[in-house]
Amino acid sequence: MFYLKTWLGICFLLSTISVNAQEKPSVDIGGALRFNYNYSSWKDAQKKRGGDLGFDVFRLNAKAKYKGLKLNAEYRFYSDSYGGGMLKQGWIAYDFNENDELQFGLTQVPFGITKYNSNSWFFSLNYYVGLEDDHDMGLKYTHQGEKWDYSLAFFKNAEDFGGTDASDSRYSYDVSSIKEGENMILRNKEVNQLNGDLSYKINNTNAKHRIGVSAQYGGLYNIDTEETGNHYALAAYYELKAGQFGVKAQIANYKYSPENPDGERDDVVAMTAYGAPYLVAAEASIYTLGLSYSIPLEWGPVSSVIIYNDFGYMDKAESSFEDSMMNVTGAMFTAGNIYTYIDMAAGKNQPWLGSQWTGALAEGTPDADWAMRFNINVGYYF
Repeated sequence: MFYLKTWLGICFLLSTISVNAQEKPSVDIGGALRFNYNYSSWKDAQKKRGGDLGFDVFRLNAKAKYKGLKLNAEYRFYSDSYGGGMLKQGWIAYDFNENDELQFGLTQVPFGITKYNSNSWFFSLNYYVGLEDDHDMGLKYTHQGEKWDYSLAFFKNAEDFGGTDASDSRYSYDVSSIKEGENMILRNKEVNQLNGDLSYKINNTNAKHRIGVSAQYGGLYNIDTEETGNHYALAAYYELKAGQFGVKAQIANYKYSPENPDGERDDVVAMTAYGAPYLVAAEASIYTLGLSYSIPLEWGPVSSVIIYNDFGYMDKAESSFEDSMMNVTGAMFTAGNIYTYIDMAAGKNQPWLGSQWTGALAEGTPDADWAMRFNINVGYYF
């Protein structure tokens, strides 16, 4: 309740400024309310109930602009079991001109296909290892040209401050700590990260193409040893928009090299979001392919549907680890301000799609079966 009152107070202050300033800035307050139904193949009790329908998220957005200065913030309220209240993004920016912008604060990491390397409500496998729609604290410069786009960024750290363990209450996955018995282990934090992204656009009458590469390199500070390891990630990607048809394809490789205390594993790292950490292979390559097709409709308030299939494969460098896979087939319906995702998601060694949580993206389970989840997410965006 404290977070809600604080956020509403900020929104009111922004609205007051827009009314009283001699030169009125542009202020836009919005948000969303979403509900979710799911039916999961590995949950016997839930299947007997016919699935579960519940609250997903309530979010508030604030955007402001004045003389080239901008603000963009989004705060989300999940249930306590999914991390509670959290700031997804919050940054201030300056537009040098129509093509160049400098952002400061909690801003999206420029890596791979952005804004999303996926079409479904579930994102792609990259999201679950911190390589899709990640947001960190730092400074980002972006340029959007006629043919070339590029971004350069420095992130001091993720959403945390100080030397304590990373908070589990966050929207995007970051390196963190995990509990073993009564002790916290693998206590690493992301620090001093550099990012670069470069893409080339080819636009013609029939199709729009984008070809790009991304790189990131940063430190991994270990709270126990007080030593700093490192991590890197590389990606190459391609996007196509041809009429109603779309393609998103990406190859990514990453490696984490922490300076853990003697006796702790270095073939995995802990990552966390939505209130619960898990283990992730310290080195892997991820291959993703998303296909989509948009169809205009006239079904009462329904104006369009996008059908899609997103596939991801995670090839872990450790030979004893079981690889992870994920496939989502679905459709997104638009009806005024209501957006509805209907997905059939399937996964092997994916923590959100199966009974194994902690080690699914690490060592995995030999001969794991495909786990299925039928999911409907309905949201009103205002």
